[in-house]
Parts: sequence; C-alpha cells; structure tokens
Amino acid sequence: MSLLVVGLSHRSAPVSVLERASLSADAKAKLLHDTLAAEPAAEAAVLATCNRIELYADVDKFHAGVAELSTLLAQHSGVALEELTPYLYVHYEDRAVHHLFSVACGLDSMVVGEGQILGQIKDALALGQELHTAGRLINDLFQQALRVGKRAHSETGIDRAGQSLVTFGLEQLAVNLPVGEWAAGKRALVIGAGSMSSLAAATLARAGVAEVVVANRTAERAERLAEILVASGTGVAARAVPMSTITDELTRVDVVVSCTGATGLVLTGDDVALALSASGFESGAAAPHPAPQAPDAGGRDALAGGAAVDAEVVARLVAAAEGGRRLADAGAARTITAAAAAEADGCPVGADAAVGDGRSALAGVDAGSLELHGAWADQGEAAAQRQPRRAARSQADGAVPVRLALLDLAMPRDIDAAAHRIPGVRLVDIESLAEASADAPMAADVDAVRGIVAGEVAAFGAAQRAAHITPTVVALRAMAAEVVAMEVARLDGRVPDLDERQRAEVTQTVRRVVDKLLHAPTVRVKQLASEPGGAGYAEALRELFDLDPQTVASVSRADAADPKNDDPGRAS
Repeated sequence: MSLLVVGLSHRSAPVSVLERASLSADAKAKLLHDTLAAEPAAEAAVLATCNRIELYADVDKFHAGVAELSTLLAQHSGVALEELTPYLYVHYEDRAVHHLFSVACGLDSMVVGEGQILGQIKDALALGQELHTAGRLINDLFQQALRVGKRAHSETGIDRAGQSLVTFGLEQLAVNLPVGEWAAGKRALVIGAGSMSSLAAATLARAGVAEVVVANRTAERAERLAEILVASGTGVAARAVPMSTITDELTRVDVVVSCTGATGLVLTGDDVALALSASGFESGAAAPHPAPQAPDAGGRDALAGGAAVDAEVVARLVAAAEGGRRLADAGAARTITAAAAAEADGCPVGADAAVGDGRSALAGVDAGSLELHGAWADQGEAAAQRQPRRAARSQADGAVPVRLALLDLAMPRDIDAAAHRIPGVRLVDIESLAEASADAPMAADVDAVRGIVAGEVAAFGAAQRAAHITPTVVALRAMAAEVVAMEVARLDGRVPDLDERQRAEVTQTVRRVVDKLLHAPTVRVKQLASEPGGAGYAEALRELFDLDPQTVASVSRADAADPKNDDPGRAS
C-alpha cells in the first residue's frame, strides 16, 4: 500500500484560499482523470466538501506523487501552486489512513462529531467508482472509512461533542437560551432551497418557529420546500416568495438563514439597516460604520458598504491575512483560520444529513422528502465561480436587544459582514462557528473515538499487507497443484493397472501431503506479512519457490477485476 493524500482544509488554509480553491463537479471529474493519467498514480479519489479539498491516490513514488498531486490540485482549483503550497498537508500510508478515518468520525470537522461527512465520503467513493478511478485500495479504504465512522457514532456519544452546522449556528444565535425556547413563535426567512437550506428549514420547524418563508432563485424549488414543511406535521406555516422580495420580508421576520450559490452578497448592510428602520426598530445607537474589506483577487480595495477604505487599514488587513494572524480594527475582527467551500456545486453538508445519526436532525419531519428535495435542488444548481471576500467574525451588541438574528452558512458569504455592527442585529457565520467550536471542551467521547480510529488503522494496515501476499500464496498453491497433477500422470504411466478407486486414493494422499507441507509456511507468511515491514516476505516466497512473476501478476489482475470490488452497494 502506497496511499498518499494531499489536501487543504479549514484547519490549514485561510478563508480566501479555500473559497477560490473550491471544485465544481466538472473540475472533480477532470482532476481524477488527470491524476490517473499522471505517472505516479494508479487510482484516485477526491473528497471535496464545504471545508476541505483532498486528493487521495495510490502512488508508486512518494516525492514524485506529492509534486504531481500538488500541481494537479493547483491546476484544477485555479489557485497558483506557489500560493497554494503553504496551506497543503500531506499524509502517507498509515498516516493517510488515520487521517481519513478521523475525518469520517467527525474528529477533523469544523463542528466535532458531525455526521454529514459520512455522506460526503460516500459521494467521493461513488464518483471514483463511476469514473473507474477507484481501484482495490481506494475502494477498501473508503468503504472501511464509512464503517469506522458509523461505528464511532453507534458505539460512542461523539454526536454530543458537536452538532450539525445548522443546529450549532442556531445555538450561537440563541446564546444562553435553549434553541426551542429562543425560536418559539418567531418568523424565519430561509434564503435558498438547496440541501443546507432544506436542513435549516426543517430544524427551524422542529424548534418551534411559527412561520418559515422560503426564497429561492427558482420558484418551483422554494414552493416544493414550503410544501414539505407544511406536510411535516410540525404545525409550522410555510410559504415561498421570490428572491426579489427578500428585503421586504426582512421587515417582518425575526430570523434569517442563508445558504445559496450566489456570486455576490444576497443581503447588504444597507438592506439590513433599512429593514430594521422600516420595521420601526429604534436602538438609540449611532449608525454603524461599514466594516473594511481586504483587497480582492484583482488587488482592488473593497468595502462592504461601498465607501473608501484607508490604505493603511487595508495594508494591515493584508499583512494579517498573509501571516495567518487575527487583526481587530474598529470592532471588526478578521480570523484567518477557518472556511468552507462554496455551495455552488451543491454543498453536500445538508444533503447527506440522513446518513448515520445525522437523521436525528430531521426527527419529526419527512426526512426522506427533505433529503430527496435537497439532492434534487443541488443537482439543478449551476456551479458559480466566486471572487474571494473577507470573512468577518460575528458579534452581538450586548447593550441593544437583538431584533434580527442572521445565520450565514454560505461560503463565500451571502450576508454582508458589516451587518454584525448594526445595533439590534446578531450575525453568526461559518468563521465564527469555527471559532466557537474550537473553543469548546473536548468530550471523553472524543478520546474513545480516537481509540477506535487507532485500532481500525492498525487492522486496515494489517489486512492490506496480508492481501498483498495473497497472490503469491495463490500462485504457490497453483504450482503445487500442477506438480501433483504431473506426478499422478507419471504414476498412471508406470502403474497402469490401478483401478479408479486406487488412483483416486493415491491422488488424494499426494494432495494431502502437499497441503500439509504448505499449510504452516503459508499461514505463517501471511501473519508475518501483515506486520509492519512485512512486504518483503512475498518477494522471499517467490524467490524460494522460483515462482513465475507473470503468474503472480495474473492472479493479482484477476483478483482486482473481481466485480465485488467495484460493487457500489459496499459503500452503504
């Protein structure tokens, strides 16, 4: 096994880099094809989610593999290699297996313990199988990762260590109140009708909001989601509205959740400020100054509110971004620590909420319909190429009551970062969720899951090493069977008077002798080969018994071509 993974995630890359490096469906397919066309790789899979992009491959050369996979990621993500390299991480062989198993268990997620990643891993495997880029190693690895993830959720309380992004976001909006108590009777606006938005709408309905208004570019999808909510049995009222009316709806709602594939801001700071003014909200506080934004990809100075930004402030923001530091300026903080990929390619976080224990997030709602709706909506969304924008940390003005709660689950953001500085507004976004989850104490269940991962990694490595010697053992037994057949044929020529019963008895006796002679060494060599550093035993066996390398290779090819190895059902 020469498994290599090269990738970047919310743990290694700043928001701006992850935004620009997001992969569309076509880009994923092209990346996989080009990876197999590269000399060091024999099979590959790509795991691209809302906060990570990872390329897995079976390579024959480590250094050449790292260089090739890094170059391919840069080419297909559109981020220059020299810019991407500082944020890439590399794992090899057992460390690569450990990384994927940890990811599958939710240990590497933005919100520890979330179960949606299992669906994303399943999708990555399915794509590799569909494009025939997933061979024996990738199939075994990803299928085992799914089993390990399910085991972690069933045998431990890892779900208690973290929640889905939607639930966690609502908890941040509710501050110290239970979400159900905070949400009771409120009116909510959900912008978008894709997978994440569907999950958000279902969670709000379960939490007890009085009404959910759904806005989406495609009216049919918004209407479909509203129908599902009404039929869910939660008693929530739901209706669909055009995207052009969301500023009007802002004056009537208490909560907004947005997750779209828009290329620009869906709600500006001015939209939010005007809505609060039109609704009659009076805070008595001075109007906020727009938060500064860092220069975009083209080097232009950008400002959320449209005003000019002091060049010195911009330079400080850029320096902070380049250094991965946090820079507070006029009450707006920027953190270059966490991000999520765009939902333009149909953000898979919510679509797979029904995988594993993630289904509990939809209890009381027609979960199957919501899952199908989310997948249906995502498939129809065109991938959008987005320009990077600054992600701002949300904060609440404790001196002013919250009139409008905003949850922005899109990356790049849907809601202007300046909105969090408007009195009466509380904004929670992907970046602030990452900060909050990073500060959460690690539960004992996390340690239990780490133990499961360690054991499963050792078992997987042993199984792969043992499987590596199997073709050699099969070739050895085939050679022994051929020797038995030749000796029995020779005996027939020397003792032609043997009847059928006698000939069968002699043949069986010779076979038993050969089997007994081979049993102990073949069992022992499998045991030795399963241990670290046991790869050389297969070569020793081939040398000792003078096995034809072509025979061994033909056994390997036949084994790899077994239809069971490409059965998509094994991923479930």
